[in-house]
Amino acid sequence: QVQLVESGGGLVQPGGSLRLSCTVSGSILRIYAMGWYRQAPGKQRELVAGITSGSSTNYADSVKGRFTISRNNAKNTVYLQMNSLKPEDTAVYYCNAQIRTSWGLNPTDYWGQGTQVTVSS
Repeated sequence: QVQLVESGGGLVQPGGSLRLSCTVSGSILRIYAMGWYRQAPGKQRELVAGITSGSSTNYADSVKGRFTISRNNAKNTVYLQMNSLKPEDTAVYYCNAQIRTSWGLNPTDYWGQGTQVTVSS
């Protein structure tokens, strides 16, 4: 079994900061790309930021310059540092990871349970 456990969401005022964490546990051979997605009420889930196993990163235009994704491979953890938060950043944030659990199987996408981020005064 593979689990992705997120933490760090909450309520913050506009202009504030939050740091999300997502730790992978279970029977893992290798973790490839990891990323953060979000879904606001009535909207489709969208990619916020992604990071490869070699730490190359990409960001949605709406968060460039404000959010930073990073990973600690020794801890099987990915982070999302969110600064200068805006009300439009309010959403449920989901962690995603491409994980190989067996050399006989292709890597599979796994998802966390989601953590709520609310930006409001």
